[in-house]
Amino acid sequence: MTDTAQLTTAEPTGTESTATEPTTADAANTDESMSARNRFVIGLLMISTFIVILNETIIGVAIPQFITVFKIDADAAQWLSTAFMLTMAVVIPITGFLLQRFNTRPVFIAAMSFFSAGTVLAALAPGFEVLLVARVVQACGTAIMFPLLITTVMTLVPPATRGRTMGNISIVISVAPAIGPSISGLILNTFGNWQWMFILVAPIAIAALIFGAIRVKNVTTPKKTKFDVLSVILSAFGFGGLVYGISNLGTATASTIGLEGWLPLGVGAVGIAAFILRQLSLQKRDDALLDLRTFKSSTFSFSIAMLVVSMMAFFGTIIVLPIFMQSVLGISVLQTGLVLLPGGLLMGFLAPFVGRFYDRHGPTGLLTTGAIITSLTFWLMTMINADTSVWWVFVAYLALSVGLALLFTPLFTASLGSLPESLYSHGSAIVGTVQQVAGAAGTALLVTVLSAHQIHPSPILPATAASTAIGVHYAFLVAAIISVLAIPAAFFVRPPLPTAGAAAPVGH
Repeated sequence: MTDTAQLTTAEPTGTESTATEPTTADAANTDESMSARNRFVIGLLMISTFIVILNETIIGVAIPQFITVFKIDADAAQWLSTAFMLTMAVVIPITGFLLQRFNTRPVFIAAMSFFSAGTVLAALAPGFEVLLVARVVQACGTAIMFPLLITTVMTLVPPATRGRTMGNISIVISVAPAIGPSISGLILNTFGNWQWMFILVAPIAIAALIFGAIRVKNVTTPKKTKFDVLSVILSAFGFGGLVYGISNLGTATASTIGLEGWLPLGVGAVGIAAFILRQLSLQKRDDALLDLRTFKSSTFSFSIAMLVVSMMAFFGTIIVLPIFMQSVLGISVLQTGLVLLPGGLLMGFLAPFVGRFYDRHGPTGLLTTGAIITSLTFWLMTMINADTSVWWVFVAYLALSVGLALLFTPLFTASLGSLPESLYSHGSAIVGTVQQVAGAAGTALLVTVLSAHQIHPSPILPATAASTAIGVHYAFLVAAIISVLAIPAAFFVRPPLPTAGAAAPVGH
C-alpha cells in the first residue's frame, strides 16, 4: 500500500483549479467572496445532511404505534427501517459516479427533491404500503447527501483547516442519529400521532431545497464517465443482500435464524465479490462505478477498518441500551430518549474541539485515546445487570460518547485526506457505504447475541427483566471484545501528506 503522493493519478486541469481556488493574481480580489461562497455552500449542505440523517433513526420509537394503527405485526413494521437501510446500501455506492459526472447544484437539488417528496408522501400516507414507499424515496435522497457533503468539503477546504470542518460534519454524523429517538419520543409524547414526525420535517426540507436551488453554486468540475449498468446490478445484489441478511439476523432469535438470514448473506457475499472484480477491471480504464484504488492508501484502509468498529459500536449501543432501560429498568420511551440525549449532544459539543486538535497535532493521539476510552467503557458496560441504576447507564453512555467523539473526526479527515482529489467522490461513497453496512451489522450482532443469551422461564413465556439483563451483558461483552481491535489499528493511521500546491497542516 502507498501514501498520498504515490496515489495521485493526474494533475488538476486549469478548469478544475479555476472552479475550486482563485489564481494567485486574483487571490486578493476573490479570496473573501470565495470563502463566503464556500462557507455558505458547506453550511447549507451540513444543515440538509443533518435533516436527512436524523430521519434515519427517528422512526424506531414509533414502531409500536405503526403496529397498532396499521394492524400489522412487528416484522412488517420493521420494514420501515429495513427498507430505508436497503435503499441506502444500494444507492450510496452509485454516488461516486454521480458526484464525478454531475455538478454540485443539480446533485443537491436531486437529493433534496427525493427527500422532500418522500417526507411529504409519508406525512400524507393513508396506509402502511404508501408509508413504506415514502421511506424508500426518502432514503434515495439521504444516500446522496452525505457523500455530496464530504466530497464538497474535501474539494473546497484546504488541508490545514479540514480537521475543524470535519469536526462540524461529525456533529451531523454523530448527533443526528443519536438524538433521533429522543426527538421522535418527544414528538409522539406531545402530538400523539406518528404523522407529526414527518409534518414537522417537511417544511424544513422544502425550505432547504428552495434555498439551495437558488443559492448553491457549482463548486466542482464534472467529467465524462461511463455508467456501467452491470456494476449497479451487482452492487444492488451485493450490498442490498448483505444489509437485508444482517437485518434479518438482528430481528430473529437464535432458534429462528434460517434461510431468511443466511441466504441473503450468501447472495450478498457473492454479489460483492463479483462487484469488486468488476470494479478492478473497469478502473484500469478509469470507468469504475466505485474506484477501489482508494484502498492503496494504508491510512484510508486502516481508517475504514476503525470506522467499521466504531459504527458497529455506536449503532448497536443506541439499540441495545433502550431495550435495557425500557425492558429491565422500566422507564418510558421519552425518559429513555432523554437519558441518551446528553451523550449525543456531548459528541456534537466536542467535535469542533477535536477538529482543531487534529489540525494542530494529527490523528494518532486522538485515535489511540478514543479507542482506549471506547473499549474501556464497553468492558464497564459488561457489568450491567438487573440492579443497575439509570444513572450508571447515563454516565457510561457519556463516557462512550467521549470516546466516539475522539474517533469520528480524525477518521473522516485522515481517511479522505490521504486520497488524491480525483478519488474524493469514490472515497466518500465508500465511507457512506461502510457506515450503513457497519451500522446494520452492529445492530444485528448485538441484538442477536442479546436474544440468544436471554434465559426464558419457559418456552412459551417471554423473557423476564433479569433474563434480558443477562442478554444485554453478553451483547456488550461481544462489543467489548470487538472494540479492542481498534486500539492497535489507531497507530497505523498517519497524518495525510500535503499534496503539491496544498498548504501543509500546522505542525507538519
